[in-house]
Amino acid sequence: MTDSTHGLRIHSRSQALRAGVELLSSMRFAIALLTVICIASVIGTVLKQQEPLVNYVNQFGPFWAELFLALKLNAVYSAWWFLLILGFLVVSTSLCVARHTPKYLADLRNYKENIRVQNLQAFHHKAQADVADATSEAAAQRIGQLLVSGGWKVRLQQRSTPQGEGWMVAAKTGGLHKIGYIAAHSAIVLICLGGLLDGDLIVRAQMWLGGKTPFTGSGTVSQVGPEHFLSERNPTFRGNLVVSEGGQSSTAVLTQSDGILLQELPFSVELKKFIVEHYDTGMPKLFASEVVIHDKATGEKVEQRIEVNHPGHYKGVEIYQSSFDDGGSRLQLHAVPMVAGARPFDVQGQVGGQTDITDPVSGEKLTLEFTGLRTINVENMGDDAAQGSGADVRKVDLRSAIEERLGSGHKTTGKKELRNVGPSVSYKLRDGAGQAREYNNYQLPVDLGEGVPLFLLGVRDSPSQPMRYLRIPADEQGNLDGFLRLRAALNDSAMREQAVRTYVRAAVDPARHELAEQLTLSAQRALALYAGARGEDGQWHGGLKAISDFMEAGVPEAERERAGEVFIRILNGALFELAQLSRTQAGLAPMAADAHTQAFMTQAVFALSDAQIYPAPVAFALQDFQQVQASVFQVARAPGKNVVYLGCAFLILGVFTMLYIRDRRIWFWLAPQDGRVHATMALSSNRKTLDGDRDFADLSRKLIGAQAPGAST
Repeated sequence: MTDSTHGLRIHSRSQALRAGVELLSSMRFAIALLTVICIASVIGTVLKQQEPLVNYVNQFGPFWAELFLALKLNAVYSAWWFLLILGFLVVSTSLCVARHTPKYLADLRNYKENIRVQNLQAFHHKAQADVADATSEAAAQRIGQLLVSGGWKVRLQQRSTPQGEGWMVAAKTGGLHKIGYIAAHSAIVLICLGGLLDGDLIVRAQMWLGGKTPFTGSGTVSQVGPEHFLSERNPTFRGNLVVSEGGQSSTAVLTQSDGILLQELPFSVELKKFIVEHYDTGMPKLFASEVVIHDKATGEKVEQRIEVNHPGHYKGVEIYQSSFDDGGSRLQLHAVPMVAGARPFDVQGQVGGQTDITDPVSGEKLTLEFTGLRTINVENMGDDAAQGSGADVRKVDLRSAIEERLGSGHKTTGKKELRNVGPSVSYKLRDGAGQAREYNNYQLPVDLGEGVPLFLLGVRDSPSQPMRYLRIPADEQGNLDGFLRLRAALNDSAMREQAVRTYVRAAVDPARHELAEQLTLSAQRALALYAGARGEDGQWHGGLKAISDFMEAGVPEAERERAGEVFIRILNGALFELAQLSRTQAGLAPMAADAHTQAFMTQAVFALSDAQIYPAPVAFALQDFQQVQASVFQVARAPGKNVVYLGCAFLILGVFTMLYIRDRRIWFWLAPQDGRVHATMALSSNRKTLDGDRDFADLSRKLIGAQAPGAST
């Protein structure tokens, strides 16, 4: 606001007090605070705010996660140090405005007509000439009228000189430029005040002074104590409100770094219908909520439609459409056995709920937690979806790599084929020690180009890991029954013996007893190794890994490759006969020897092997569901919003005023000299520009008929 960066100087005996007030009210201190706030805002923009602790640990590691939480970088805008800096900035800028505003207002009323004549020679823009007017008074009146007609404010002053009466003409324009300074700096104060009002300052004050504490437990709202609730009269808050279809809620959740606070609303929101539309990519295109607002005091009902960027309003509370969630969809799951001895069973549950089951192998109690349901899963099934990692040198294509980064925004280097692969269910299995794995299973088989559709059963040990999928081939009916029958037959030693005999009879002439006996032993060993058994370490050993270990231990390295091919061929033949036998016992026709059957058996060999290391005795397949959607609203009472809007208006006014309005002053000294009237002219401006040079040249020619020295024409 001024060329001086010094602050307010007070008269006090305390040097520390004088220095503190001077620093607090100085321009340099305000700029330093504003710089720190800008840096903190950048951190708050780059670093995701109000995320769970585990997310920061997974992304940055334990050390940095603890450091970020200690510095409150996970909640920058509500951190105590950020609010403290914001408060100091308000005080500092307010003192600056208070110190300079009287001076600027006084300057608006001052024409500076008492300037000394000698000082006019010190200005950059100056000119002298004799005018044709008869007297200096007549010249002053003429120049004053011309200036007034040009939008200048003029004041005349008469002075006595040895040659006679002289006149000083003082004029000014662009005084709003100084108002721009006041408006711009006042805008900083208003915006910061609005931020303090709408921030967590008032909520934290209630925690510090009103005995309110964050809630860290679990349970229903009715079980939470009053010390965790904020009053309906809370002047400012911002929280989330989750409402299921057909339900209503009147309690918002305010997330804190160490728990949550519950905010009672003066009304309840009932969700009548939730509407969601998707793009072809599966991304939401529109989600809106048709709600009924129930006033607690009067019982009034108000219907509103809330969309993104079209919030609802009621009693000073804004209701924004934030996102959507599952509102407790009802699920029907079927347990698919993954180990020998496990029996299938059905489970019913609700998203967000849980049920207890028993491990069919160990007898341990497990908790099945239903965590989510997705009815739409759009995946890219095109060629570029399966290109894998760029680290594979066999897939490096220089031309494609360049075209992906240059040229048209519509890239054609990869073909995308977006397809909805159907619903999926996610759940957790938690053991008695509290450890859990997360599972995600698709309801329908997915065609991945393997010749047969595959059921995808995903699992991961922690949220930071990607899902790993067990791929189970679907039978001709599109079900898991064919694989489950083959799995049960593989675990039955009697059926394995029968399948081996059938395979040997078809592969070897019955007259060659010795060869038939050798093939029988090899097929029995292959199936037994592949079926697996529990070892001394308590782990299940089987599948293709067991066969690989057997070959490495019992076959010389030189003969291992050929022997392995023969062994796998025998295994495939025996498994095919085992699958046919399982179908016969189920009363089904044998499989035809065609490409589909070959693809099914190929994927079944991999799936039977991988299923033995599946980290659960059963997998739960989604049989049916009844979707219940929920809408997530952000409710906010923001009295500082209007203050911020006013500050923004002041800021726009101030910036444009300072940029486009020039504060200019002009003086004319008119005095008699040698029988003529001599004029001395000078102009000052807050900015030196080429337009200023041209304007001064025009004024000097028009008003006193002089050419300004060095002026542009």
